[in-house]
Amino acid sequence: MINEDRRVRAATQLRELGHEFVSRELSDEQLEVIEGHITQLLELVSAGRPRERVLAKGSLAQFKMAIPEEGRHERHQLFSDSIVSGGANPMGLGGYLWREKDVAVMEVTLGKAFEGAPGRAHGGIVAALIDETMGLVLAINDELAFTVQLDITYIAPTPINEPITARAWLEKRDGRKLSIATKVEAHSVLIAEAKALFISVDPEKFLDQLSVAP
Repeated sequence: MINEDRRVRAATQLRELGHEFVSRELSDEQLEVIEGHITQLLELVSAGRPRERVLAKGSLAQFKMAIPEEGRHERHQLFSDSIVSGGANPMGLGGYLWREKDVAVMEVTLGKAFEGAPGRAHGGIVAALIDETMGLVLAINDELAFTVQLDITYIAPTPINEPITARAWLEKRDGRKLSIATKVEAHSVLIAEAKALFISVDPEKFLDQLSVAP
């Protein structure tokens, strides 16, 4: 097993731990034991070398072709620490993605830690899911761009502990302006709709603004 796979497995367990912690009543004795274990884990993790998110030269093609196969579930791993689709982020959503022709699809199950109103996911978390799924449309269309405007209409409560699916597609292109739309559903019930404006950027300028490893 490679190191990155171990990071993903550890992050997955940490995410599950966070959701279980939020969803359980715990006694003082249990909390004391948990605190002791976490203190040890913090000391262990803090002893590791500092880690910086960087792009390796030549990785631009990987970024632009993040989801090359239709119907295949996989994690978008250019940034494995992505708060939405990165498998190695213990505080993330742990989303899975695939494509349906020119439509980008992201599926997540939002646990208790992402609860806003009782029994409902926080609207900001849904917004993050939408923005990330829209970003995958850029990959399908071989574009690099940034979000300028994101308009969301929340139609129904977003459930927790149930799969929800976002689908996004390119509606219009006008020079550097890209208009992208998204729908979010749970069990075929429409939860939210969104439209966004993205502005495409020159790939070389984009990379110049980021940390790039040799």
